[in-house]
Amino acid sequence: MNRLLLLAALFAAAVLAGTSAKAQNYPWCAEYAGFGSPNCGYTTYAQCMASLFGNGGVCSQNTQYTPPPSRRAH
Repeated sequence: MNRLLLLAALFAAAVLAGTSAKAQNYPWCAEYAGFGSPNCGYTTYAQCMASLFGNGGVCSQNTQYTPPPSRRAH
């Protein structure tokens, strides 16, 4: 019973927080050896390689990456 109340409270907190999930658009993907889909959540090649350290796999450029629009100084 306590577990059910805890789950209900956590669900209510998540709903009330109102945060929305957005697709992440990062330029580098880690493709882990022996696993399914890649993790395309890396802003730099070095960050991607660090996540693969000891796990095996390769880093590749995200073919779906779209850079943010550039800001021009006036």
